[in-house]
Amino acid sequence: MKITNKEINRLAFPAIISGIAEPVISLVDTFFVGQLGTEALAGVGLATSLFLLIIWTLAQSKTAVSAIVSRYFGEEKLSQLKSFIPQAFFFIFFIGLLIFLLTWMLAGPIFKLYEAEGEVLQNCIDYYGIRAMGIPVVLCTFACFGIFRGSQNTSWAMQISLIGLVCNALLDYAFIMGIEGWIESMGVRGAALASFISQLVMLCLALLYLHRKTGFRLFPITGRLHSELFKLFTLSSTLMIRTLALNAAFFLAARYATSYSDEHIAAHTIAVNIWLFASYFIDGFANAGNAISGRLQGAGKNELIFPLAIKLIKISVSIALLLSIVFFICSPWIASFFGAEPEVILIFNKFFWMIIISQPINALAFSLDGVFKGLGKGILLMNNLLLAVGIGFIPILLILDHFHLKMYAIWTAFIMFMFLRGAHLYYHLEREFRNRT
Repeated sequence: MKITNKEINRLAFPAIISGIAEPVISLVDTFFVGQLGTEALAGVGLATSLFLLIIWTLAQSKTAVSAIVSRYFGEEKLSQLKSFIPQAFFFIFFIGLLIFLLTWMLAGPIFKLYEAEGEVLQNCIDYYGIRAMGIPVVLCTFACFGIFRGSQNTSWAMQISLIGLVCNALLDYAFIMGIEGWIESMGVRGAALASFISQLVMLCLALLYLHRKTGFRLFPITGRLHSELFKLFTLSSTLMIRTLALNAAFFLAARYATSYSDEHIAAHTIAVNIWLFASYFIDGFANAGNAISGRLQGAGKNELIFPLAIKLIKISVSIALLLSIVFFICSPWIASFFGAEPEVILIFNKFFWMIIISQPINALAFSLDGVFKGLGKGILLMNNLLLAVGIGFIPILLILDHFHLKMYAIWTAFIMFMFLRGAHLYYHLEREFRNRT
């Protein structure tokens, strides 16, 4: 049995399309909102950052579902998960609903922690108040995607995501800019509403695919809890803790950028959206690694895990280098594309080279992340993030900010953070799996 590039690409490329759906929705929002001015761009940027980071945290449940399903797929025992799937789905829904209610009620105080004020603060609250309704919706969609991925199919998620992206772009134009005689311009609220409706469309399609193309159903929910539900909770919890550490890094970055000026947070917003887009793009191969490594573990083929990881690293770094080249070529026009004002463009162009050089470093961390997630190594991954934030991101940010390096401080901290993540995981890959090949 040999893992080929063809098999990896079969899972990875559709996963790339589905994985970038949320950041692309946010990029499209940012593009249209950029036409409304710096305050609107800064407000939507902060609210988008919070939304994406919450999704990134809670979406680890998708990875946990995928790891469990892929293991049962490798063992050829998928039928034993028929009661687990609906229990997992509604567990994830209620977690998402709870987080929505908490953050919606506390939106004002949360964004004040980012040092948002005045019109920027109001735009944050207006946008997030609507967009946050999509938290349980997106998480349920991702749960379905995790089931599909664990079943070694990522093309269904891709199809659903493409429809959602087109829907969001059309609604963004209609709701933000307005259509004379038909739809009144709704500004930042229109951007949030367009995103929420698009997410509802994607969930409906995901449920349709789940019922028509798999052997799983959401009803009836049996009264007896499945034995894998506790493992889902445990793995999800460790992955959520690690992502909370990641959120702390993004929160600090946004808070420092906001404290510099509205123009700095607007420039940082554009950079973060591009960084997240690239991260989700590269993460498509991590998703392939997640599905395949879980299947190999279930089939008792641990000797193939190291070669799989090396293949993923090579492919991911190659893709990252291509992204870096594209970003370099397009760098003079990127900020202008988002409708940024001249001072924002000037700030952005000074530090964007750091996002460009970070891509191959990110690729190493993301590819190994995927492999270890598929193996259910939640504690290792949690410790990995805590280490990278605690001894990498925070000290570097504090030291360089002390010397008034501003955006250079923020993005140097991010680069070191990602380097530590990748180096630590590669050490564990060598130690645990190299000798098994």
